[in-house]
Amino acid sequence: MATLHVIDTHTLVWFLGNDPRLGPNADVILQNPASVLILPATALAETCWIVQRGRVPLSIANVLAVIDSDPRIVVYPLDRCVIERSNGLTTIGEMHDRQIVATALVLFDDGETVDLLTADANITASGVITVVW
Repeated sequence: MATLHVIDTHTLVWFLGNDPRLGPNADVILQNPASVLILPATALAETCWIVQRGRVPLSIANVLAVIDSDPRIVVYPLDRCVIERSNGLTTIGEMHDRQIVATALVLFDDGETVDLLTADANITASGVITVVW
């Protein structure tokens, strides 16, 4: 069974912007045409927010076009299961980070092999999901 790689917001932004802050291991996974990439709806919404505020030299249209054209990327909904799972993640302080981690945990709970591509220190320190960076 293939590992599902859940993408957090900064991972997506840094990947699309060719930013050197993208972790080398995350970059290898994101460049691999065989990778299965799960993009939580929350991370997509946050990415659009960052772009809209002019924090990165991308356009929302470009972000959405890349996602739509890449068959490896599956946008995972912010559904009741994710919300319910996120409520128990009290070691993670930020709501959106909880929802991103909860997405990975919902997939894990369904029997998938999952990791999270993130540089977020709070998520990493929580130890609730395997992190790749």
